[in-house]
Amino acid sequence: MPTVLITGANRGIGLEFARQYTSDGWTVIAAVRRPDESSAQEQMGVELLPLDAANSASVNALAGRLEGRPIDILISNAGVYPHALDANEWAEAFATNCIGPTLLAQALRANVAASSQRKMVAITSRMGSIAENSSGGAIAYRSSKAALNAAWHSLALDLRRDRIAAAVLHPGWVQTDMGGPGASITPQTSVSGLRHVIAGLSPERSGGFFNYDGEELPW
Repeated sequence: MPTVLITGANRGIGLEFARQYTSDGWTVIAAVRRPDESSAQEQMGVELLPLDAANSASVNALAGRLEGRPIDILISNAGVYPHALDANEWAEAFATNCIGPTLLAQALRANVAASSQRKMVAITSRMGSIAENSSGGAIAYRSSKAALNAAWHSLALDLRRDRIAAAVLHPGWVQTDMGGPGASITPQTSVSGLRHVIAGLSPERSGGFFNYDGEELPW
């Protein structure tokens, strides 16, 4: 069966990805900050590995543990939402939301290239769209996601030589700790849609910015 690696798989969208792929018989690698606290993933039978997405040494350590192992789909899902325009929180948002996912993609490039499906996606937000920003606010979060979008568009171009398709995906406004209970869709609905988009990701659509329902979003 194919293998999927999911970061930030301890809760919310990441946990739902792990549930759905496990149910379909995939080999699931869940990369989380604290594997010893991830009882839900253990019960599902997924493989738990430590990863702090904001720490380059942690990214390199994970890549070392996975050396030579094919990974069909990399889902870079870990993220933070800074609530204040504070220099430290802003830097953490860039490290977690943009730099970490991009370094991880580079570190696992050979693993994905060695697989059958050869796909990478990062979970972004349409709040990172400059074209759609008509309300302002959330400067630290918006800028970190806009940076992620720019980095992964460039990454997708670089990955063409390895026949890897890459894209950034907006999950919708989801009922998670980040989205809140008043959000419009459940994690199940979001992830089902995202999986459909991932399944249809091809070299022709590589480098795109897509909603969970497949709509192409403006940069």
